Amino acid sequence: MTTTQTKSLYDRLGGGDAINALTESWVARVGGDDRANGKFARTDIERLMKEVVDQLCEATGGPCTYTGRSMLETHAGMKVTAGEFDVVMQHLDAALDELNVPKTEQDELVGLLRPMRDDIVEVESPETGTPLPDSYQAAPPLK
Repeated sequence: MTTTQTKSLYDRLGGGDAINALTESWVARVGGDDRANGKFARTDIERLMKEVVDQLCEATGGPCTYTGRSMLETHAGMKVTAGEFDVVMQHLDAALDELNVPKTEQDELVGLLRPMRDDIVEVESPETGTPLPDSYQAAPPLK
């Protein structure tokens, strides 16, 4: 086994600073894209950033613990379409490219996140830019 294989994905990505930079780029990209940003209309962005950082950190073997709601609970009632999920994942790819993350690590990270699709997508449609239903209850801001 090589040294690279024994290091966690968290370490190979560059640790906490890299996870923070990736999250900032990813959230900014999605926030600027009308094909997906409507689903975040009532989202507390500070909370979103913290939860994404914690989730990416924990999923990649870092020292964080994700304490947010499950992906199913978080997205229930948002009516996220398959097309909107794909847009968000395209922005993840672009953010990873921007940060010069090697393809092996990109594929590994996407492989950890893609299975969440079933808990996020409620509408199997290529449509994008759909509104957030009025009935959706966003998580409260961080205290």
